[in-house]
Amino acid sequence: MFNNIEFANPNLFYLLLLLLPIIAWYILKQNKIQSTIKLSSLEGFSKTKTSIKYYLRHVLFILKIFVAVFLIIVLARPQSSDSWKNVTTEGIDIIMALDISTSMLAQDLKPDRIEAAKTVAQEFISKRPNDRIGLVVFAGESFTQCPLTTDHNVLINLFKDIQTGIIEDGTAIGLGLANSVNRLKESTAKSKVVILLTDGVNNAGSVPPITAAEIAKAYNIRVYTIGVGTMGQAPYPVQTPFGIQMQNMDVKIDEQTMNEIADATGGQYFRATDNDDLKNIYKQIDQLEKSKIDVKEFRKKNEEFLIYALIALALFLSEIILRYTILRKNP
Repeated sequence: MFNNIEFANPNLFYLLLLLLPIIAWYILKQNKIQSTIKLSSLEGFSKTKTSIKYYLRHVLFILKIFVAVFLIIVLARPQSSDSWKNVTTEGIDIIMALDISTSMLAQDLKPDRIEAAKTVAQEFISKRPNDRIGLVVFAGESFTQCPLTTDHNVLINLFKDIQTGIIEDGTAIGLGLANSVNRLKESTAKSKVVILLTDGVNNAGSVPPITAAEIAKAYNIRVYTIGVGTMGQAPYPVQTPFGIQMQNMDVKIDEQTMNEIADATGGQYFRATDNDDLKNIYKQIDQLEKSKIDVKEFRKKNEEFLIYALIALALFLSEIILRYTILRKNP
């Protein structure tokens, strides 16, 4: 009855305590009632059926008590409230720089490195609705797949279309990072971040990775680097005269450079050797980079006394009707 109800005058409920002595007085009065007609014997009344009035003799008093209870509720002014929030966000601008060189087809992550990276990145994007996120891909060269956007559905669809072989092969880490910095340098966001994922060593492009890191630092861009690949060797699909066959290839990740990039920009380096590692890395980054949200709450109150007033009126009318009909006292 009182779900989501507040009272403007809750102190008036102390009036309910006044009903206790009234109830006590009524009970004592009933115990002292004595017959005013004296009879020598009650034998003649032994088979007389008890009247319905006997069973309902307390109803009038109970109705009066409930009328008083509901009137006190009305006086306490029950109110419901409609609330809404005005949310202002101070989001983070994030560029995801993804290595799409052919080495990302290695199957030490399932089904392979690039598909695992795409799946986990999409989950990360879907959990950050307040941030602008963009996508840069790189192999032997680099280009922007998607500029910074809050339309995450479009971004996720573009992620699904990424494949190896769409640009010249190689691993231009420095060029991929420089392209990401170029997308963030004009940003006015309080926090600017690059998440750079690769499985190799910089062997292409005209921009050294450390130079790109220094540029990122100059623009207050934090870089999180992720090295993807197991320790030792990983199965890699190779085209042979007999079709595609799996061959074990050495896993080479320039972890020193990855660490230097992260350290120079205030970021962090992570190593993912399997799918679970990669998921946990993105969870850590998600916790490290939280958007600031200011919430202002507004409330509108609605008076809800009418229903309780109607109940009190119905009980009052019921008491009057019963008093002058079924429970009428004979003179």
